[in-house]
Amino acid sequence: MSRAEEFEELRPLLFSIAYRILGSVSEAEDAVQETWLRYEASPTQPVSAKAFLSAVVTRIAIDVLRSARVRREEYAGLWFPEPLLTDPYADPERSAELADSVSMAALLLLERLSPLERAVFVLREVFGFGFGEVASAVGRSEAACRQLAVRARRHMDGGRARFEADRREREELAGRFFDAFREGDVDGLRELLAADAQLVGDSGGKAPLWGKGVFGAENVARMLAAMVTPFVAIGGVVESHEVNGQPGAIFRDQDGKVVNTWTLDILDGQIQMIRAVINPDKLGHLGPVADAWTVVRETNQARRLAD
Repeated sequence: MSRAEEFEELRPLLFSIAYRILGSVSEAEDAVQETWLRYEASPTQPVSAKAFLSAVVTRIAIDVLRSARVRREEYAGLWFPEPLLTDPYADPERSAELADSVSMAALLLLERLSPLERAVFVLREVFGFGFGEVASAVGRSEAACRQLAVRARRHMDGGRARFEADRREREELAGRFFDAFREGDVDGLRELLAADAQLVGDSGGKAPLWGKGVFGAENVARMLAAMVTPFVAIGGVVESHEVNGQPGAIFRDQDGKVVNTWTLDILDGQIQMIRAVINPDKLGHLGPVADAWTVVRETNQARRLAD
C-alpha cells in the first residue's frame, strides 16, 4: 500500500480526533491536511502509520487549540462547536463513546479542559488508545498521561448530563417535537419541553439572535410557534437531520441555503435545550449560507401581514 493510500484509509480517524479536540470542522480539516504534508515529507516510514499519524494530528490540534483559546475568550456571545452532520469514523466496538463524545454538550464540556487534558481524554477515552501511544502523541510520560486522564474524566463526569439512552425513543420524541413545531402547536411543544427548557444560539455577533436566549417551556413554546409559520410562508424549510450525533435540524431559505442548525438535548423524555448555530462562519461546510438578516426581515414582514 502506498503512503497516500495509507493516509486516505486513516483520514476519517484523523479528522475525528482533530474535530473532538478543536470543535471546528474547518480547523480539523486543516489539521488533517497539515498532517499529510508532514507525512509526505517524512524521510522514514513509521512502524505504525496509525500511531504516527494520530500523534502528528494530535500535536497539530493541540497547537491550534492553544491559539484558538484566546479568540474564543473574546468571542461575541455563546461559543458552540461547528455543527457536524456525519462523523466519518466508525468503530462498532466504540460506537457509544464515539456518539456521546461528538454531541454539542460533550464538546462544550471538553472546552473546560486544558488542551493536553482534552487530547488525552479524546485519545484514551473516546478512541481507546493505549497510554503508551497517548504519551507518545502528547509528549508526556505515561504516568503524567494517566493523571491527565483521571483529571479530565473527573471534569467530564462532573458536568455531564446523561442523554436518553434509547436512540429510538429519542428520535421518536424529536419527531413529535418537529411535527408540533412545523404546525405551530404551542400546546404540543410545551408538552415536550422540560419546565426549564432553553433556546440558545451562537451567532458570533454576525447574525440575528434572540438576546441571551429564551428560557422556560412556556416562553420557548410560544417563541417557536410564532417563528415557524411566517418562516415557512416565505419558503423556508425545516429539515430534520441528526447533528453532532443528536436529533436536530437544518433550516434553509427558499433557495435551499443554510440559515442555521439546531441540536436537541433530550433527557428523561423531555427536551432540555435547543442549541442553534447561526454564525455564518460556522455553516459554510454545509453548503451555501443564507443571509440570516434578510431571512429574519422577510419572516417578520410575513408575520405582520398575517396579523
